[in-house]
Amino acid sequence: MTVERALPTPEAHDLIDLTRDLIAKEIAPRAAADESAGRFPREVFTTLGATGLLGLPYPSEYGGGDQPYEVYLQVVEELAAGWLAVGLGVSVHTLSCFPLASFGTPEQREELLPDMVGGELLGAYCLSEASSGSDAAALTTRAVPGPDGYTVDGVKAWITHGGVADFYMLMARTGDKGARGISCLRVPSGLEGLSYGAPEHKMGMRSSPTAQVRFDGVRLPQSALVGAEGEGFRIAMAALDGGRLGIAACAVGVAQAAFDAATAYAGERRQFGSRIIDFQGIGFMLADMATQIAAARALYLEAARLRDAGRPYGTKAAMAKLFATDTCMKVTTDAVQVLGGYGYVEDFPVERHMREAKVLQIVEGTNQIQRLVISRSLTPESRR
Repeated sequence: MTVERALPTPEAHDLIDLTRDLIAKEIAPRAAADESAGRFPREVFTTLGATGLLGLPYPSEYGGGDQPYEVYLQVVEELAAGWLAVGLGVSVHTLSCFPLASFGTPEQREELLPDMVGGELLGAYCLSEASSGSDAAALTTRAVPGPDGYTVDGVKAWITHGGVADFYMLMARTGDKGARGISCLRVPSGLEGLSYGAPEHKMGMRSSPTAQVRFDGVRLPQSALVGAEGEGFRIAMAALDGGRLGIAACAVGVAQAAFDAATAYAGERRQFGSRIIDFQGIGFMLADMATQIAAARALYLEAARLRDAGRPYGTKAAMAKLFATDTCMKVTTDAVQVLGGYGYVEDFPVERHMREAKVLQIVEGTNQIQRLVISRSLTPESRR
């Protein structure tokens, strides 16, 4: 089913049409086989960069697309519906570019951003550690300042694109304990002392490598610092607000793909002389799925429009991430149920969608953390 989108400009419609064409020709046909084999589609990201889809929300003066988040996220949704490894990869890359695009010096932006947003370089975002996932302010990876720059030691965990990225946006401790001691540094791949763990063996998203990133005496120049020393935690949290909207869009895309497969199947499958979509038990299930997807899409777009207007949107981003990913988990589970035994085998895509949905409730802050963010916004002192 083709989603009808209310887009702000003719250019935005062209971008969606371009995205759908690429999905149909170069992305969706290979998704199942590559997921089964665990192959990372690096060339797909090169293609997305060449067509301008890898830097949509960033300024055109640096090679970006000058698109509002409202448009960028709908492109991500379409990509995720075709193949989550690609949609989430674009979201993670966009997240990795944010610190330099928003907090970098003019010299850093001019030198580095064109290749980052143009698709020549693929990024990864290094915040999480084995002992400080949700509690990001407790991270222990340390970047020791020196006369010529920094020396980095530590291990980052659960890093999307770990081992295949061309640069890593690193949050490391340059000062005392707590949030104020954290700084942001850009680390190119290939440096001495930079190594990677073996890719994690995951339930889903097997084409998207997730691995430890290890820093053993990695030397960085002073110019690697993004923003001011001690500003890293604030940069990280600002980046995650946008990243959560990317995950919400991915969740809606996966849910839409599973719903489309279930609806098509229910319209063809006959039992007791009738299509199963005509049975109230199935028809009402599909009606609920359609409603939940539409609501999730509306919520992430509302948050995106707040962001585009320069208004606070962090709480709405948490709501969107929470609701969209919980919706995705339910919709994909119900899609498997609609297909019955066929839903449980790899011949049909819904079993993959169900496996993929689970990780979206975990990444960019677990849904328990989203509830914490939302609940804190409800207190009287938060409204002052």
